[in-house]
Amino acid sequence: MADRSLRGIRLGASSLQSEEGVVFHERTNHTYVCTQCDRESVLTFAADAEVPEAWECRTCGGEALLRVGDTVAEVDHSGDKAPRTHWDMLMERRTIPELEELLEERLALLRERRGAAKLSA
Repeated sequence: MADRSLRGIRLGASSLQSEEGVVFHERTNHTYVCTQCDRESVLTFAADAEVPEAWECRTCGGEALLRVGDTVAEVDHSGDKAPRTHWDMLMERRTIPELEELLEERLALLRERRGAAKLSA
């Protein structure tokens, strides 16, 4: 019974829903210009949506800025945080002399193990 109910339908190929009676929301197009490759991208947003000033370029992945009239929007990056590296996080917890002391302890332990391994061989 179940296999007869799917007869004549290509699964995933087309939707059985129609757009009849559907009212689409108002849309606006906005142009973004890439700062690296100068490519223009036109993106569609809802009319009442807050449009971002910067977008990722579809071609090169660089920063594309919103075109407002004949100029492009200026984005303030002063509040952006630089990514913290492992070294930065380590330096928050330890000082250089502490790190040197830990290194010497670990090297001594490794040398001791290697010496014991050479004696047993």
